[in-house]
Amino acid sequence: MSQQGYVAAPPYSQSQPGIGGFGPPNSSIHYGHYGDPNSSYSAPQPGVSKSAVPFGSPAPVGPPPPGAQHFSPNSFQNGSGTPGQQPQRFQGPPPPGNTGPSYPPYSHQSQAAFPNTAPASSTAQLADQLNSMQINNYVSHTGPGTAPSSSVSPGHRAAFQGPQVLPPAQQQMGLPPAPQLPPPPANSVNGLCAQPALPPVARQGGIPGPVPPNPNLQHLPGQPPGPGYHPQQANYGPQMAAPQLSYPGAFPSGPAQLAGPPQKKLDPDSIPSPIQVIENDKAARGGQVYATNTRGQVPPLVTTNCVIQDQGHASPRYIRCTTYCFPVTSDMAKQARIPLAAVIQPFAAVPPNETPLYLVNHGETGPIRCNRCKAYMCPFMQFIEGGRRYQCGFCNCINDVPQFFFQHLDHMGRRIDHYERPELSLGSYEYVATSDYCRDKKPPNPPAFIFMIDVSYRNIKSGLVKLICDELKTLLDKLPREEQEESSAIRVGFVAYNKVLHFFNVKSSLAQPQMMVVTDVAEVFVPLLDGFLVDFEESRSVVTNLLDQIPELFADTNESETIFAPVIQAGMEALKAAECAGKLFLFHSSLPTAEAPGKLKNRDDKKLLNTDKEKTLFQPQGNYEALAKDCVANGCCVNLFLFPTQYVDVASMGLVTMYTGGTLYKYNNFQLDADSPQFLSDLRKDIQKKMGFDATMRVRTSTGFRATDFFGAIYMNNTTDVEMAAVDCDKAVTVEFKHDDKLNEDTGALIQCAVLYTSLSGQRRIRIHNIGLNCSSQLADVYRTCETDALINFFAKSAFKAILSQPLKTVRDILMNQTAHMLACYKKNCASPAAVSQLILPDTMKVLPVYMNCLLKSCVLASRPEIPTDERAFHRQLVMAMGVADTQLFFYPLLLPLHSLDLKSDAVPAAIRCSEERLSEGGAFLLANGLSMFLWLGASVSPELIQGLFNVPSFAHISTEATSLPDLDNPFSKKLKHILEQIQSQKPHTMKLMVVKQREQPEMLFRQFLVEDKSIYGGASYVDFLVCIHKEISQLLS
Repeated sequence: MSQQGYVAAPPYSQSQPGIGGFGPPNSSIHYGHYGDPNSSYSAPQPGVSKSAVPFGSPAPVGPPPPGAQHFSPNSFQNGSGTPGQQPQRFQGPPPPGNTGPSYPPYSHQSQAAFPNTAPASSTAQLADQLNSMQINNYVSHTGPGTAPSSSVSPGHRAAFQGPQVLPPAQQQMGLPPAPQLPPPPANSVNGLCAQPALPPVARQGGIPGPVPPNPNLQHLPGQPPGPGYHPQQANYGPQMAAPQLSYPGAFPSGPAQLAGPPQKKLDPDSIPSPIQVIENDKAARGGQVYATNTRGQVPPLVTTNCVIQDQGHASPRYIRCTTYCFPVTSDMAKQARIPLAAVIQPFAAVPPNETPLYLVNHGETGPIRCNRCKAYMCPFMQFIEGGRRYQCGFCNCINDVPQFFFQHLDHMGRRIDHYERPELSLGSYEYVATSDYCRDKKPPNPPAFIFMIDVSYRNIKSGLVKLICDELKTLLDKLPREEQEESSAIRVGFVAYNKVLHFFNVKSSLAQPQMMVVTDVAEVFVPLLDGFLVDFEESRSVVTNLLDQIPELFADTNESETIFAPVIQAGMEALKAAECAGKLFLFHSSLPTAEAPGKLKNRDDKKLLNTDKEKTLFQPQGNYEALAKDCVANGCCVNLFLFPTQYVDVASMGLVTMYTGGTLYKYNNFQLDADSPQFLSDLRKDIQKKMGFDATMRVRTSTGFRATDFFGAIYMNNTTDVEMAAVDCDKAVTVEFKHDDKLNEDTGALIQCAVLYTSLSGQRRIRIHNIGLNCSSQLADVYRTCETDALINFFAKSAFKAILSQPLKTVRDILMNQTAHMLACYKKNCASPAAVSQLILPDTMKVLPVYMNCLLKSCVLASRPEIPTDERAFHRQLVMAMGVADTQLFFYPLLLPLHSLDLKSDAVPAAIRCSEERLSEGGAFLLANGLSMFLWLGASVSPELIQGLFNVPSFAHISTEATSLPDLDNPFSKKLKHILEQIQSQKPHTMKLMVVKQREQPEMLFRQFLVEDKSIYGGASYVDFLVCIHKEISQLLS
């Protein structure tokens, strides 16, 4: 702990020995890590009450509790983040059926609803205090190793535009000081500093303070808006059932009472805006060519469109890092606590205007590799002795150049053929592998796809089976193939199942398909080899015949029980027998309850929420882990399309999909009319994906550091080989690195990722991605080159992995703790001295708090009974495989104002911040996060817009049942369709559109995605979270 030089008083976690429960004081601190299950979360210190007040219990009413202080100009307490208090984070449920008037209307009040007991003087003092703060002010710093940052006058809308070139500029926010006070009473909520109670202006500024709430308080509709920003007045959904604890944003219900003058507020425009950061980067770097010719340069953000030119380092489409400059020593790394990680998406899709990867073929000799560390030939190898030998950039070993590969050097010491060889001049390329790289030393067969359809009663009756069969008839013509080939080499097979398995022989010489039934599901075998996996072109008539027959064959079934594990086992055995890798497409709808291996029982127990046993809900039951391992060993990838109407234990059923590099799709309460477009779009996209099969990935590094942890839809048989039965363009693996020695500033930190895989045509290949990072002994350099989007990807994956073994509360606390540590270290070591009351953020991390708050509020980390366990397990699984662009949109959705569409240009309107106060009654807004898409319509949206989009005369006529917009021949409709297609085309899952009308019930669902606001499940608003983080930082530094 002493390395930090911080006095880490207990506010942080209960564990005294280390930092945030990461082991004893002298152990090497795992930064960026979730400790081990035995980490020391000890009991609270004696004398400090550890509160366990559940949400929804009455808040203390009456005189201010002891320890809470009234405002005075010089004492300003941000709530009560005191030692030992870390009760639950999430808020009480909205009362059921809460429609109509109980939704607060959208007219924003300028008058605060607060009890008239508050003395006017304290209110005025607070307003003055807020006024004098430098919230949206930069203060110029010229501290050690820092560059001056721009300064913008207070109140300016674009106050957070920070410099674009990347000096370690910093954001300064004067937030009120957080003095260390005696512990307040035990009603603190959630480890994110809750307040003893609502202050007079808590609704407006979100700056917590200590006047107890009045239970008879409710806000009055219809006040005219005043100057400044509109307060987010209880617009978080219906009023809570019982008087709430006053975590920022809770609101007690009861008869209305209002008094007091209008207040000045903390202006949200003065705190860092993700949209501003995104727009600034687009303005500075959008549409340009980004050449990867410099070690350690920071690429444009994932949200910026540009053309990437490979000039020696891998494109950021393939590799993004949490920082592009590693600290030289592990001590520096522990001090900053910035995770050193790379997010690698080895098969990322490349736009048509960028060069696809070159394929290098050295014939029988195969790829050239270093004798010692086995790194592949790449631009980091240094040729010496006239070109006869080369020094490995990774381990410094001197190797002989093979005779066939020899070439003379020019006067610069560079080979004459440097630019003619991809492996010498490019960051990414592929090698053709020799038989040494194949199973049993023989070349692989082309992969196969097996379609396995659940034909139980419900799927037949709902029309799902017929829908799948009809779609496959046309879809099998579109199987993926290599660029240069006429037709696809992939073979196909078909199985139908309920309690037993039905295999089909579709050999081209047959007139009719033949069915074979396997009833012994305990010991599954494949009843036929010849005729099961076929070339679709050759067997077209038999396959089409079969797909017509399947719905009829099972039309009269009464079988409602299904099996699941034996189906996967059968598919795997079929691929094994055919000696090929491949992919199973399973279409399944219910919990497998039939007597068979892999039988599951309903274990969805809400009583486990917020207990140490909650983690068991995410752990698989039964023998699915072993099945997954077998699938990976045999190159069998499992894609699962789920159509549940109730709990199906996604944590168990999805496990094989996750470990094998497959994709999980889920359609709750599937309705043929409403949901088939979404499902069919997903199926079409998935079948046509470019991908590699039977893959192994190895990450090599130069001396001084190594890859230690891997997060993703992967299986690890040992500590170094990442095994994937298949890997497609959307899957990313996040790799964490640790020091094992000192790094060298001259040579930098080099990373090589090699993926050995079987191509669509059955060729064994090795795909190589290389990237070089800088190293520095100055912390300012490390902060200057951070990438927040990659950091959030890392934190999300490491947290979502940690919840399998640790209580959720511990995981949430560690995320908070780490955020505060990273920012405190910057303030202490990189910024010039500033008052304790100033929150200073590095330019590259200024939106880290808002993204971190979004992660903490995600349904996976929110232990709430209203959120289905399956939904949490589903989101957890998807995020584990996401790349940086997907996690960015998932945690901070895109919100577009549609009423301001410019029909004359192709441009998409600029996005706005995800907050309810950015919405307007007369507007229409589109929100998308990669899984869901909403079209929100204000109550007074213009009739022309309604007519143009829906072809109906007025707001009242709009049906919210529609899941797609009608095809209309007008410029507005066409433009919106074009925008929807653009957003959709970049995301792996098809988003079903939901139409939401202002003040109607479904709006509740939409509001959960307004991530800057307080969540209906009790997560903090962005303003409150910032105050909280500031408080944690102040305590760390005090």
